[in-house]
Amino acid sequence: MISTEKSDGSSLKLSREIVKKLSRSKIYRDYEKAFNEATGLPLAIRPMETFQVALNGKKNESLFCALMVDSNKSCSQCLQIQAKLEEEAQIKPKTLKCFAGLCDSVAPIRVGDNLIAFLQSGQVLLHQPNRQEFNKITRKLISWGTKVDLKRLEEAYFQSNVLSPKQYEAFIHLLSTFAEHLAAISNELIVEKENAEPEMIIKARHFISDHYDEPLSLGEAAQAVNTSVHYFCKMFKQSTGITFTDYLTRIRIEKAKNLLLNPNRRISEVAYEVGFESLSQFNRSFKRITGRSPTEFRKQQN
Repeated sequence: MISTEKSDGSSLKLSREIVKKLSRSKIYRDYEKAFNEATGLPLAIRPMETFQVALNGKKNESLFCALMVDSNKSCSQCLQIQAKLEEEAQIKPKTLKCFAGLCDSVAPIRVGDNLIAFLQSGQVLLHQPNRQEFNKITRKLISWGTKVDLKRLEEAYFQSNVLSPKQYEAFIHLLSTFAEHLAAISNELIVEKENAEPEMIIKARHFISDHYDEPLSLGEAAQAVNTSVHYFCKMFKQSTGITFTDYLTRIRIEKAKNLLLNPNRRISEVAYEVGFESLSQFNRSFKRITGRSPTEFRKQQN
């Protein structure tokens, strides 16, 4: 299970496996192409705790940033910003500025409580570049002992992508929306790895899928696959990486998200329809898993 705490080896391995599969998927490649063409900005999907500058070498990479990556000190600065973004974007998108004033943003890709990966873009100024700021950048680079062609760097800086704060806000929303879409795909990769699972777990998944909207207990699930509660708990967690309760809650929340797209459905009605015993329990679980209340989720979708 991937948590918001410092990741262990198995979590990082899973994160890299998921990113590898997602980055090769047609939906990601199509989206990346559309994103590049629509925004003129680079895009990267990256695993947790990566030690490479995520946007380096990507289409539409800022020439200024590319020149900075070639310098050890400034590259270190980029990696520090990237690490800080990862730390602060565990639940929702986050934007930070580098020493040169360019914004980078990441949106987390989460499956339930689990942080899987990040979408990253940016290398954008939110105001027109000016001489005074570039002079400050130059002094900073000189103080670091950075070896870079300042004339070329100046040309690159003044060619930086510039967006208004409102435009950048819309761009962040686009990034976040696709991160949610990728989370759904990640959920399939993690939660539905049926071919690699014991027959007991496959049957348990089907049973849960058929009865998620009922007051389903751990004992009933274990009984449905003819095993003891203790053994079922152990095998379910080993196979899925999450507990039975977490899995059931996640399934219910995913079903609820679809129902909430209908503005005529009351939130309390949705809560009971997907199997929650109370509206307060539904609200707490929805906020914990998605980072938003059901009302906030509905507003953002409409």
